[in-house]
Amino acid sequence: MLFGNDRTALRRFYQEAWRKLRENQPLEPLERQIAEVVTEHPEYHALIESDAALTQDYTPEMGQSNPFLHMGMHLAIREQLGSDRPAGIVAAYRALLLRLGDPHSVEHHMMECLGQALWEAQRAGCAPDEAAYLACLRHGG
Repeated sequence: MLFGNDRTALRRFYQEAWRKLRENQPLEPLERQIAEVVTEHPEYHALIESDAALTQDYTPEMGQSNPFLHMGMHLAIREQLGSDRPAGIVAAYRALLLRLGDPHSVEHHMMECLGQALWEAQRAGCAPDEAAYLACLRHGG
């Protein structure tokens, strides 16, 4: 794994990718992907640019969603679409795009299904159920 469990290193990578984009510096492919996702989330720009981003905790009790988890899920979905893994996810994405019309909204919808699949897998102590994930995408959650 690129960062393992080092939350601070991962968050620094987001900060660095965002800084490089803003300063028109060359970006590695993963940096470009991260910078694109950050660009699509102006509500996170100030956070990404702050030192607090490195240490802030996000818990359900605080009533805040974790912006790094949110952006990471966008990246995960884009990786799934790039490899059509699980098989059929591209077709499900296209159907959602026809229905919802906006790629970013489609990814947000997909994130709900992905989050559900990951939560259920963690709870059961097994790999995510790809068939259930795809069914969620096809049938609106």
